[in-house]
Order: sequence, then structure tokens, then C-alpha cells
Amino acid sequence: MAPYVIFVDSGSDLSPDMLKKYDLVCIPLSVTVGNNAPVSENELDMKEVYAKLRAKVQVRTSAAGIETFIETFEPYLAAGTDVLYLGFSSGISGTYNAGFVAARELREKYPERTVETVDTLCASLGAGLIAALAAEKRLAGASLAEVRDYVESTKLHLCHAFTVEDLFFLHRGGRVSLATAVAGSALGIKPVMHVDNEGHLTKVGTARGRRASLDALCNRMQASAFDPKGSHVFISHGDCPDDAEYVARRLRETMGVTDVTIGYIGPVIGAHSGPGTVALFFLGKER
Repeated sequence: MAPYVIFVDSGSDLSPDMLKKYDLVCIPLSVTVGNNAPVSENELDMKEVYAKLRAKVQVRTSAAGIETFIETFEPYLAAGTDVLYLGFSSGISGTYNAGFVAARELREKYPERTVETVDTLCASLGAGLIAALAAEKRLAGASLAEVRDYVESTKLHLCHAFTVEDLFFLHRGGRVSLATAVAGSALGIKPVMHVDNEGHLTKVGTARGRRASLDALCNRMQASAFDPKGSHVFISHGDCPDDAEYVARRLRETMGVTDVTIGYIGPVIGAHSGPGTVALFFLGKER
């Protein structure tokens, strides 16, 4: 067993294979599809979720509660293992705050153990990428405190760039006005968005047409990435793998990127961004 456990939540969009690769433990958020009972996000098939979204079935998500975190962390602490939780952005979900409160309670119960939390202010595979980088630091021998400090010092360099296909999902989530959604859809104008330093989804530009919006993601990376050739790049998508592959191919051709991981946007983000969303994550000068 690793000297300490790194936890993420399912807002990080890490697949089971990726969780295994990086030796991370995931706390699932709750998802309700239509009139069905709530289930853990890890019980859902992503293609089926996106089929429901395309059919206008309502998909709702719920933050993990304090008790969920306590029940998940406590067996490790009781067994003598320390805990580091890297939560996805508090600007999007209340999940991190629940983990923070749980950690505070468990420190009192297990004063001999270390229980730390970091609000990554990242979303989707942005949170996944910073957790993967943290796991690599741990593998190289970094202590829990060193990994925590690394994440704190790095998280505002974890750049997010994404675009959506259907503006009406952003409208339903209060991200754009109805007039913007109607006009943008009619004119083929796509927003280019990111996650800001407070962890909120915000618009940073627009592009005319789908291909131009995907190119805009690559252009943002080209303008600010630290080391495109030598760093990890993660891409997540809302059931549009061909578009994600297009972005990956452009990164390889224009910047010599060699390490690209592609995965699904889970329902926590996907319910609000909709099918056709493509997001790009990399380390850069600033968000």
C-alpha cells in the first residue's frame, strides 16, 4: 500500500483504468436520470447518459455528503494510513466543502493521523490531471505534505479550455442568457470557455462554427502552455470522441504533443454542458 492514500471525487472524470494506473481512490457523486432513483455516478454508462441528454431527459447531480466522506476516509485512518483528498472545484459543487468538514471531524477523532484536503479549483479531467500529477509525485517519493503543497502551488497553472455544441444546456444552467443561446445557435457561434481562478465556468471568447471552436482550444494551449512536448495533456468529451481525436491530432501536428489522454466528461459536468462538449487541459502560465 502507498504511504498515504490520495482521494478524488467523480467530478474529476477519471476512468476506472486511470484510477488504477495512478492508484487513486474515487468518491462517487450521486446522479438522478429522469424519474429514476439516484445512483452513484460510477454505476452509469456514459453513452446511455448522453443518449438521455440528447432526448431531453433531465439529469440531476448531487454533491457527496459529509457522512459519505467520513465513511470512506475512516477505514484507512483506523488502519493507520493517512489521507489526502483533492476535490473538484468548490466554484461548481459543494462536494469539496463536505470533504473539508469531514476531514476536520476526523482529525479530532484520529489526532495521530494526517487528513488533508485541497480545493483544486479544477473540473472534469482538469481535476483528474492535477490528481495524476500528484500521484506521480507520490510515486517519486514525495510526502503527503509535499504533494499537498505541490497541488496548491500548481492548481492555478492547470489550464482549462472547452467549447460546447448546444448552447441551450449552458442556458439551463444559468451560464448564458436565452437570447444568447438562440442567437448563437442560429448563427453557429460557439463559446470558448475556461475555469477561472475562483473555480467558476466563464466565457473567454467565441468562434464561428464547430471546427473553429475546436481550433480555438488548441490556440489557447499554444499561447500559454509551459512545455507542450514534455507534459501530460488530458482531453475530455461529451460523447463526441471524433472531435476529441481531432483536437489531439492538431496538438500533435502543431506543437509536437506526445502524451495525450482522452476520456468522457461525466454527468456531473455533462448534465450542464451537454453532448458535444470538448475540453482541453494542460499546464500553462496562467488560466
